[in-house]
This record gives sequence, structure tokens and C-alpha cells, in this order.
Amino acid sequence: MKRLIYIIIFSCISSVSIAQLNTDRIISIGRNALYFDDYVLSIQYFNQVIKLKPYLSEPYLLRAIAKIQLGDYTGAEQDCNEAIERNPFQPGAYYTRGYVYRLTNQIEKANQDFNEALIFAPENRTYIAMRADIRAELQQYDLALSDIEHLLNREPQSANLHYEKGSICLRKTDTISAFDSFKRATELDSQNPSNWSALGLVQLMLNQQDEALESLTKSIDQGSKWAGDYMNRGVIYYQRHNYRGALSDLDKAVSLSPKDVQCYYNRGILRSEVGDYNRAIEDFSQAIDLAPDKMEIYYNRGLVQLQLRQWNAALSDFQTIIQTHPYFIPAYYLAAQAETSLGHDKKAYTLRQKAYELEQEKNNTQSLQTDMQLAEAQPQQRDRRKDFSARAAQNQESDANENKYDSETRGNVQENYADVINEPNIFLSYYAITSGANSLRRTNYSHAAIDSYNSRNILPADLRFTTQELALTAEMVEQHFTQISNISQQIDMLESMATATSTYREQLSAAYMARAMEFALVQDYSSAIDDVTKAVLIDEQLYFGYFCRAYWRYKLFEYKRAMGESFDIAEIELMLRDYDYIITNEPDFSFAYYNKANMICLQRDFRSAISYYTKAIEIDNDFAEAYFNRGLTYIYINEIDKGLADLSKAGELGIYQAYNLISRFQ
Repeated sequence: MKRLIYIIIFSCISSVSIAQLNTDRIISIGRNALYFDDYVLSIQYFNQVIKLKPYLSEPYLLRAIAKIQLGDYTGAEQDCNEAIERNPFQPGAYYTRGYVYRLTNQIEKANQDFNEALIFAPENRTYIAMRADIRAELQQYDLALSDIEHLLNREPQSANLHYEKGSICLRKTDTISAFDSFKRATELDSQNPSNWSALGLVQLMLNQQDEALESLTKSIDQGSKWAGDYMNRGVIYYQRHNYRGALSDLDKAVSLSPKDVQCYYNRGILRSEVGDYNRAIEDFSQAIDLAPDKMEIYYNRGLVQLQLRQWNAALSDFQTIIQTHPYFIPAYYLAAQAETSLGHDKKAYTLRQKAYELEQEKNNTQSLQTDMQLAEAQPQQRDRRKDFSARAAQNQESDANENKYDSETRGNVQENYADVINEPNIFLSYYAITSGANSLRRTNYSHAAIDSYNSRNILPADLRFTTQELALTAEMVEQHFTQISNISQQIDMLESMATATSTYREQLSAAYMARAMEFALVQDYSSAIDDVTKAVLIDEQLYFGYFCRAYWRYKLFEYKRAMGESFDIAEIELMLRDYDYIITNEPDFSFAYYNKANMICLQRDFRSAISYYTKAIEIDNDFAEAYFNRGLTYIYINEIDKGLADLSKAGELGIYQAYNLISRFQ
């Protein structure tokens, strides 16, 4: 994928003349970030250009490329549409969108876009090669081969093109031509393990075991990281009764591809063959976890469980097969064997009788029996080598998923697991964590009411919106307790004077607000709630105090729930009333809508929550957290497309964890 993407970046995008040097430089920096795998960061640069000059096509296309690398195909498709709308004569945009369609299995659309790209760039090698791949996918093999032959006329010494030709021939089941093409690829580039891997596979299909073993060994010796090479060589070792070599290769295949059903299945067959029954059951169980609909795995596990005299477990597996394939006769006999061993003679008789009846109707049920590629008789009559299967296609994108970057926001961040959990509430604090990944977010963490209050220098420090609480050091905690003591003395003095003038009342309200903030910082939320309540009673214009009180009430609620303490559901209603009060008096206070939506989610009123997230987004169109949470809520109610679109927007606005969720949900 990366090779194709970079070709787009540096070869296929026509330069756009940008009048202002700053946007030109921003695009250049974004390109560099993209090249060095800083996909999340590059999106932020392209966002800036789009805001400054939304009529440009190039930043949309570049942002689409970054989103592809992050697995955000919905967002990438939308950006390609925007790029094409602004410049319908840009072949790179059609190619990139076609590439997205290819990744999302929209083959016909991909073919149309690659054809469109070739109208504007008819001799572009990458476009022709990708169209050949799509044509092969559409089973238009002759057209696909004509594309490759066209390129081979220009580059007859290209090993990659011979490899692609061999792949198409293999799909066409023309193994002889595939062999010739892969053989030629190894002659032109003998250091590429993929060439030897493909040749070895075809040789295995042609039953040229000696030659296949040599080719696969060359691929492995040259550093192949593809599990199929080890699996295919393991098949050869197994068929030659070299069980030690086969087991070693299958162990390696499992380590390279730990979610591959066939790896576990083949190793389970091998282990059962050599009598390692317990570990064979482990492999079959792992394979079933990955593919619970594969009945042949249940069948083989059941056979091994019979060997271990685990009658109940074996019976369960054969009953699973019977429920799914009621015409598969061997499962009845094996289930009867287990029932007999358990002393259930009547049940065993019933099963054998059913099997006998099915055998009498064999002509009517034969077609149904062939639906299962299971064993055809009892264990002692079977040749387990028939159960082993080789890998059918090469995977050139099988790089190890190791994080080679120091920063968690670099590279393919969609591979970093993210919990499916809402972004937390937003609150006011003296401390706002804005460094690292959090600094990428484009949410507007400000409001006029807070800016105005900060400008009066009433509190010890400015109030800031944040989603993350700072862990205070012992020294910081001591400082805040000292502040609480000092403010308490000030409050005692002001309370005796507050009745005199409105100025003293304003000062007293500010003092209560200041002490409430201090109490909240040291996590004394009860005291913080008491003080902020006094502050808003004195100063009726202190609307954001209700916002703070609702958040602190939630913190108390969260604590009680975590500690298993009882709480009144009416406490949630009090929080919602506080948010409603500030919404009424400060209707553009987006954070109140957002926090209220989070609270409504707790009550599982997801439709209402979505409406409040939407209102928050209407106020701040860059509200990353609101897009993220609304996206998860849509997905929860099974509106997947809307959810993916919102997660895409959240990723675009800096919540990079969204890309992992997109890759999982789409």
C-alpha cells in the first residue's frame, strides 16, 4: 500500500499554484509529515490550508491519502469527492478514490475511477497496473493481461510486472502460464522473497514437491515474513513425514499470523497425527474461536477428544455438526460412539438408526453431504494428509505490526488498540493538559463568559477548559491546601462586610468560587459543591458556576458508583438541571450540551444524546470530542455509516484513537 500511496504523492498530483507563501509552506510541511508517516500530524496541516483556502483541490487529496494510511476509508472517499469537485481534471484524485473503492471491495466503482484516471494520464504505469488488478478481480482476465502486456512491452525486464502477470494467470487457473511468469520474475530479481514464494506455491500446485521445497526455502532464507511460506513448506514436510520440520514451520507460521485459522488448523492436524492430543485440542479450539462456523474443525477436535476419552466434549462437537449439517452421516456414528461410552445406549441406538435412515436416502442427500469437506469415514480409515491445505495467495503487505516510532501519533496509529468508550466530560480547571497528542485536537476550548471572567483577574489563575485532570504532586497539593486556608480567612472577613455594598458581595462570590476551585483540585467535591452554590446564589450572573457544579456532582456520583455505594438516581437529574440552566442563560455554551449528552448516554437515551451532541457541533464545528462520542452513539444504535463518518471527522480533528475504531467497525 505504502509504495502505491507515495507514487500518488510525488508523481500523480499536479502542482497547484498557491498565491500566499504561508499556505504553500504549510502544504510542503504536511507533505513531509506524510512522507515520514506522521499521518495524524499531516492531517492537521492540511486542515489549516483547507480553512484558509477551501477552494484548493490538493489539500483535500493529500488529506485523503493520510486517511487511507490510517484506515479511514469513509473520510478518504469524502475528501476525494471534494478534490474532484474542485478540480475534475486531476487524475490522482480519481486514482486515489479508486484505490479506496478497491480497499472497500467496491470493485465496479474502482474500475470506473481507474478508467477515468487513465483518460487524463493514459500511460501512467501505476494506474494501468491497478486497473489490471481490478479487471482480474472482475474476472476480466484477458483485459487484465492486456494491461500487463502493454506495460511489459515498455519494461520487459520488470520482475514486478512478470509477478503481476503470474498472479493474474493464477486467478485464471492457468498454472502453466503462472509458473512461467513467476519463474521469469525469479530470474530477473532473485533477491525478492515474494517471487520465490509465488513460484513455490505454483510448484506445489503442480505437485513438483522437490522444486517447491527449494523455492520456499529460498524465500524463507531471504527473510520472508509471510506465514504462507512456512505453512506451505510445512505441508511438504508433513507429506514427507518430516514432522519435526513441519511442526517448526507451523509454529513460525502461527507466530507470524496469530489470527490465521488455517495455521492453527494445520498445526492441530499435525499434533494429533504425532499423538500430542492435548495441544492439538488447544489448536483446534483456537481455530474455532477465530472461525466458529468451520465444521471441519469441530469434527477433527471431536476425533481427538474421542482418543482422550473426553466423551462429553466429543459429543458436544458432533452435535454441533449435526445441528448445522443434519445430513452428514459420520457425525451421527461418532456421536453414537460417545453416547455408548457414556453408557447412554438408547441415545446411541437412536443416533445409529438416524444414520442408517440417512444412508438409505443417500441419493437424495448426497448434494447436502458434499457441503461439508470433512472426513469420509471413521478415524482409522482416514488419511489426515488430505486435511492439510496450502496457502492459495501471496500477501505482500504482511509487514510486522511493530510500533517503530517513539510517538504514539506517528505511523499507522489505527493499529494501536483503543477502547470503545466515550471521550470524558469537559470541565474547568487551572490546569489544562495541551501537550503531546492532546495538542492535536481542534476543539475550541474557550468561551466568552470565561474569557471575560479571567480578564478581571479575580481568581489565582485563569480558568481553562480541559478533558484531562492533572495528577498533582505532593508539593502542589500542599500549596492548594494553603490557598484554601488563606481564602477561608478572606471569606470570614468578607461575610461580615458583604451586606454593606454590592462590591463586597461580588468579592465574596468570587472568594467562594476560588475556594470551590481549590477544593475541587484536591478532590473535596462536596465542599466544592457547597462553595459554588453559595457563589451562584450571591452572583446570579455567574452562570458557569452551574457548569462546574454539575461536573463536580458527576465526580461524586462516579466515585460512589465505583466504590459500590448507594446513590440516588435523582442526582443525575440535578446535574441535568444545572446544564439546562447554563444552556438557557448561555445558549452558545457548547460544553454544556456536550456534557449533558454524555449524561443522557448514561441513561441510555441515545437519540436524545445524539441531538445534544449535534447542538454542540452546530456551535463549534470543530468539536472533536462531540463528533467522537456521537459517532460511537450512532454505532451503538447500529447506524454504522453515520458513526463512521463522525469518527472520521473526529480523527481529522485530532482524536487519533478514532482510526483504530474505524478500522474495527468498518
